[in-house]
Amino acid sequence: MAIKKYMSKQILIIEDDEFFRELIAKKLNKSGFEFSLAINGQEGVERMKTDKPALVFLDILLPDVDGFDILTKIKADKEISSIPIIILSNLGQKEDIDKGLELGATDYLIKAQIDLDEIVEKIKKYI
Repeated sequence: MAIKKYMSKQILIIEDDEFFRELIAKKLNKSGFEFSLAINGQEGVERMKTDKPALVFLDILLPDVDGFDILTKIKADKEISSIPIIILSNLGQKEDIDKGLELGATDYLIKAQIDLDEIVEKIKKYI
């Protein structure tokens, strides 16, 4: 059995929308998860390298770099490439979902179609 490079149960949320970010943070806090927040892609990648989270929620529409580009960068970096990434985006077209999964996302959730309990269930499923 392979030993994962990340040992924490911390969740990283890379999300620029403050309201949505805080909504997820409150749910994770109530559910007993540790988490950290990043408001853009560059900060998210830096936090991944320092914090080694157990799982990352990644938005696609970010202010600095497209989330698909961030996902590509993460998957190319051996230090953090094995960390599961769940895309959490308003982009819900089949092409966007397929692209995210092809680039290496573990799962793809559409913000408008989920409830917060589903986010907790996905965390439990993947870590």
